[in-house]
Amino acid sequence: MGNVTVKIDSRGQFAGHETFPLRLLWLKKAFDAIGDGVDARTFQEQDAITRFGVGRNMAVSMRYWALASGFFTETNRWITPTRLGRELLSDNGLDPYLEQASTIWLTHWHIASTPDMTTTAYYAFNLLNAIEFDPAVLLEQMMALVEVNGWRATRGTLKRDIEVFLRGYVRRVDSFTEDAAEPLLAELAMIREARLGGWYEFVRGPKPSLHDAIFAVALGQFWERSGGSTTLTAEQICYAAGSPGRVFKLDEDSVVSRLMRLDDLTGGAWQWVDTAGLRQVQRTSDFDPETVVSLAYRRTAQRQVAA
Repeated sequence: MGNVTVKIDSRGQFAGHETFPLRLLWLKKAFDAIGDGVDARTFQEQDAITRFGVGRNMAVSMRYWALASGFFTETNRWITPTRLGRELLSDNGLDPYLEQASTIWLTHWHIASTPDMTTTAYYAFNLLNAIEFDPAVLLEQMMALVEVNGWRATRGTLKRDIEVFLRGYVRRVDSFTEDAAEPLLAELAMIREARLGGWYEFVRGPKPSLHDAIFAVALGQFWERSGGSTTLTAEQICYAAGSPGRVFKLDEDSVVSRLMRLDDLTGGAWQWVDTAGLRQVQRTSDFDPETVVSLAYRRTAQRQVAA
């Protein structure tokens, strides 16, 4: 079902979320509290309850998910928004209250494309080869992964982490919770309960709500992590661990369709080449990812100007 004997260049992380999945309004709350920068201990102090409007454990979880989302960074116990985080989440930003699918897709990309903070999500999206999976089998595979990599994690820790992963991504049909308490990533409907009791399945397909600009930004990051060569093959972009095809669960035709549109989207910086059976993307020049991200929010920006 997956290649568990893989070595991952990361220390592996399976805790820090305090058993809470990422909730809808947490990233904006974190941004407002962090401002230009804040001591990481702010999320652990007694006044965290009044500052964030959530319990202390939830505040600690909020810090974890803020960093995992890729919209914030921590250096020497000091947390600041990234340039992208500021562009999206400031009051006059592109999507401060995460009402656009593009912001949720970006969050998912940051969480599932690297193993550094969210190893279980990375493994599930990138190294499981089956569409359907059983949490009990996934647990055994994660235990094997921990052993192969020499990480420290108990069976109980891994079991809880898998439960949080599933609660974060699976929309519950019997859920009557308030919208604000809904898991953010469940909005993407990437994983659903399978017909077989206790099993889950990934939803592969074209993902119409995933804007080409978000796909391009993800591809740019994957490119850098792949060594930054001047070409990437369609196969790498579809199937390699950490690739847009894997992380977004796109079928091959959908990936190729998007790659064919990159030339226009990037102003010719990336070009699709399909000759003599060799399908690849060539990078002729760089482009600013923040500029490309804004293309996904063009309608929102126009609406704000009109208002």
